[in-house]
Amino acid sequence: MNGLVSVSKGSRPVRQMSVSKQVTFRVRAVRTFKRADKSSQTSMERLPSEILIKILSYLDASALFTISHVNKLFYRLANDNALWNRIYIEEFGKKKKQKSKCMDELLLKMATVELQDTAAGYWKWLFFKTVAACDMNKWKRHLGLISRHTGLPSQTEQVLRNLHVTWELTVSEKSGHEGTLELSWSRFCETSVSLCWSGGRCLPSYQQISTLQLHGVRRIALSCPGLKKPGWRSLMAKLDMQTLTKSAQVIGQDRLVELKLLQPGIIVGTWRDQCSVAFIMFTLHFHRLVERSVQGSSVCPYVEPKVKSPFDDIDPEYGLHGYRLHIALHDTGCKLMSASFSQLFCRRTQICDGFIRLTAISRTNLSQHTPLSGCITLPWRCEALQGAVENCCIMSLTLLDEFRKPFWCVSSPVSMQLEKTAISYDYDGEHFLIHYLDSDGQVKMKLVWMKEERQFVVISLVIYVSVFNINKHFSRDY
Repeated sequence: MNGLVSVSKGSRPVRQMSVSKQVTFRVRAVRTFKRADKSSQTSMERLPSEILIKILSYLDASALFTISHVNKLFYRLANDNALWNRIYIEEFGKKKKQKSKCMDELLLKMATVELQDTAAGYWKWLFFKTVAACDMNKWKRHLGLISRHTGLPSQTEQVLRNLHVTWELTVSEKSGHEGTLELSWSRFCETSVSLCWSGGRCLPSYQQISTLQLHGVRRIALSCPGLKKPGWRSLMAKLDMQTLTKSAQVIGQDRLVELKLLQPGIIVGTWRDQCSVAFIMFTLHFHRLVERSVQGSSVCPYVEPKVKSPFDDIDPEYGLHGYRLHIALHDTGCKLMSASFSQLFCRRTQICDGFIRLTAISRTNLSQHTPLSGCITLPWRCEALQGAVENCCIMSLTLLDEFRKPFWCVSSPVSMQLEKTAISYDYDGEHFLIHYLDSDGQVKMKLVWMKEERQFVVISLVIYVSVFNINKHFSRDY
């Protein structure tokens, strides 16, 4: 055949062409196309900026943001203040009649900022910032809907989703290398959300991590597929791993991973018998979660406003009664227990070792004992692998003061330990203890395994609250 191919069209013969000639022909065609494309780009760049600006003036915010990613020329032109000033006025000027607080602020800024005196990109930044502020004002009223069971905003999950909030984890290594991970998955529960990052080879070894930074990221909704939407980052936590790894506690393991609790709410799953990290999981309580996720800066976290309780110099037990507790045990998807307890108190004479004792479930009161709806396990998922660590779960606790304001909030993985010396005349099963401790207080929950019913029952739940925090909150001196 001598490397020839025969092509025919109907009954008419077509002149044969060698393979080498075909390749040469295609290469020339590609080169010609590239030259034409390059020349067209050169022709575009030769157009006066005024004409290009005029063309771009017909685009909306989404299209203008998208075209800014084409090349340096369009990035510069798409940041033009005149373009974004027009979009700004068209978007918010039509709402002038409403005279809302948000609109008044916009008009004030428009009146005080001269177009020619601003840096390039200012009006683009102001447009997206204003959109974010108006959306936040729109959803603030939803955060005012408080659940009577938890004392927390009942629409927290909905507000976070409608504001397009996500979370990113920045991992810094001792070598100086830094990488930001996109969220692998999230699970919302009644009063908390669990976040997980699993990057495979993107995550360094456990011993090589120097710092972890958690940022809440809010994106502005734009119709520009394939591009990251403009948004803002709010620092929520910055952890010094060199300090935390020394005090990290192993709370459980299965045949594949080992769970290390760095501090309340944060665990690192490492592959067993290895130094590599399988996943990193944060558990965040709903208290002020929206504000913490969107209202901090990229380097400074949101600062919660301090609201002091009214002072009472008549009640001798002020600050020791009227507490309401909501507590939930769950894994990353299923609820094991959810209960509320009101009118918790501690007498002044019962203060011991710097803590007040609030008994929610008494061991001697069988009517208060609460069964769990499942086994205590903590499922995990990492890329193609998954498993479940037994005797671990997530505890979400919200303690409200007598004014129904959150006083102590906790969301953290906890472990359950077997109590070998426990004696009970009411239950003959194995006894277990969940013990949580931090600087604000501690939780002791005792459970018994009912073998015949194949379920756990909570037979005791006691909350210990720091007297130091009570004195600070209620202006007392216990």
